[in-house]
Amino acid sequence: MTASGVRELRELTVHELQRRYAEVFGEPTRVHHKDHLIKRIAWREQALSEGDLTERARRRAAELADDTEVRLRAPRQARSSSQATTEVTAPFRVCGISRLPAPGSILRREYKGQVLTVRVLPNGFEYDGEVFRSLSAIAFRVTGSHWNGVAFFKQKPTRRRAAPEVQP
Repeated sequence: MTASGVRELRELTVHELQRRYAEVFGEPTRVHHKDHLIKRIAWREQALSEGDLTERARRRAAELADDTEVRLRAPRQARSSSQATTEVTAPFRVCGISRLPAPGSILRREYKGQVLTVRVLPNGFEYDGEVFRSLSAIAFRVTGSHWNGVAFFKQKPTRRRAAPEVQP
């Protein structure tokens, strides 16, 4: 399909594109997304006029499809009565994040001439006598704008849980 053919398709309404889709594919569509319809119709018209995939390409596609396991639906999980009333006792775990030091560590950062000191707790972060759930919340409190807290405090991924600056 030429560029002028695609321009002509762009001038059609969604309803007209659906009718054109039915003509080209031989079946109706429930899709209402104009760009999607244009791409599908243009592809089909080009395939009809210039030829479709080669037999070799079709065989290779079939081989690749046979090698993969395609799951059409997610597996159903049986819910027992114990799962229905499960309580979450630890909504998040700081020490499970590899970019953060171990609880008890102190993070320091200079921001606009002020030294910020944050203590990593087992279930949050302490800054200025207040406990926060995330470093991002502290960065927001300090700057007034949204920040990635790990980036704001310049933490890099570590391979082990060694605390860089531990104070008693």
